[in-house]
Amino acid sequence: MPSGIGLVETQRMVVFDDDHPLTLASGAQIKEVEVAYETYGELNEDASNAIFICHALSGDAHAAGYHEGDDPNRPGWWDNIIGPGRPLDTDRFFVICPNVLGGCRGTTGPSSIDPDTGKPYGLRFPLIQVRDLVTVHRALLANLGIPKLLAAVGGSLGGMQALQWSIDHPGEIDGAVIVAASARLSAQNIAFSAVAREAIMRDPDFNDGNYYETGKQPDRGLALARMIGHITYLSEESMREKFGRRIQDAEVPRFGFDVDFQVESYLHYQGQSFVERFDANTYLYLGRVMDYFDPFGDPVRLRTQLAQGDTGFLVLSFDSDWRFSTSHARDMTTELRAAGAPVTFQEISSPHGHDSFLFDTSDYHRTVAGYIDRLAAAKG
Repeated sequence: MPSGIGLVETQRMVVFDDDHPLTLASGAQIKEVEVAYETYGELNEDASNAIFICHALSGDAHAAGYHEGDDPNRPGWWDNIIGPGRPLDTDRFFVICPNVLGGCRGTTGPSSIDPDTGKPYGLRFPLIQVRDLVTVHRALLANLGIPKLLAAVGGSLGGMQALQWSIDHPGEIDGAVIVAASARLSAQNIAFSAVAREAIMRDPDFNDGNYYETGKQPDRGLALARMIGHITYLSEESMREKFGRRIQDAEVPRFGFDVDFQVESYLHYQGQSFVERFDANTYLYLGRVMDYFDPFGDPVRLRTQLAQGDTGFLVLSFDSDWRFSTSHARDMTTELRAAGAPVTFQEISSPHGHDSFLFDTSDYHRTVAGYIDRLAAAKG
């Protein structure tokens, strides 16, 4: 589907500096933070039509449209939901999407230059939490002159950001749309993250995270981590339909250890293409952000915080998602309701597994559009 947005440009803004450094939830400081972001649509006079997109682990600020020189048929990663007449209708709403803190696509992260040393941070970059991502989001909005959001929308890690924002800063978001996300990773999820992390850190070229000036990136480890992760993003049904047991470029098996099945070829392609656009240290940091996420750890604080605002929640899951299954969404819904928050929950049928939130599924898009419409109508 061609982009409905057309040509877009990634912008950059320094939101923290030497005079006003970023203080993280841990107490550590980062002296300068620059944010890469994109916007779509027009902000209205009272800044009441803003929708914030929080991206997933491997996403970035380029959520819709295409850049100069790009193939217009290969737009941003969430283009099917953003644009004129789409659920996040840019004829009506002003949509903002930044690259997160710790990222590698224009926002300050471990590959950025540490002003104290003049060299990339590497693993000297402090560990971050989801609430730190939110702190940077809020600083960006303050600079854009937007005091309150109509909605914050995110899938996977993006949903975690929308949830944390709603809890920590009640009253700043009318509605949080949380898709294919979890409020607390299971042991199985943490285990997948641990194996991916080991794949990167055991790569001979990792060099304790200081690989930027060696001319050798830990590409093999990052590619393997992506292959592991990508398996968890797909459902068994989608893999069966897409690949089955078909052989790659042959009629019969070759009976060896090289790539033989189509699914093997696909995973190798995913791994190789990923290393061309992503930083291994960022993968480590954002994966760890998800591991430690636990916004419901203090139920008393949760109730107190949510009582101070009026944020509503739309929680969506997909029946084929086994990475963050419907049980994660139901648990989240139960805890939010117990804390007194208004929550709408729906499980969507989709064959695409965890990646379903990226697909143009009619029930899914219709549900999101309806919820956003109700938020807008409530504002008059």
